Amino acid sequence: MTNFRALSTRVLLSITCFEFFGPIGRDTNWTHLLNPTWPGHARIHLVWFLALIFFSGLANLYLIWFRRPRDRRDLWLSVYWQGANLASFWIACLLSPLYGGVITLPDTHVQILGIDENVVVFGILSAILAAAVASLRGAKGGSDDAR
Repeated sequence: MTNFRALSTRVLLSITCFEFFGPIGRDTNWTHLLNPTWPGHARIHLVWFLALIFFSGLANLYLIWFRRPRDRRDLWLSVYWQGANLASFWIACLLSPLYGGVITLPDTHVQILGIDENVVVFGILSAILAAAVASLRGAKGGSDDAR
């Protein structure tokens, strides 16, 4: 894997990796975790989810930047892990009519060109992850000598 390709793939994966940390800031407020109408058990599940994705984010950053010896397979593992995270959002959206979920929370979410901000952001993140996949597929060899 060339130094430039390795670096560009790592940068793309780092951008998408930050979604692991976003919900901690976005959902630790009155709309979610501190919402007085939420049952305590639902809050336990949310904190469990936030802890899981926080540590998933740390593990991904380790795979992307710090694991030695560097190997392209670590980047693929990050791709799959992040793909599962992004796919989980899309599945939640698709299944929302079945469980009464809503994507847009009035007076909280904004619309971008008439589309909910979450859908726009996850669409962009999905495209960036696809670019990282294309970069990895174009790479040759199993090891990554870029230090």
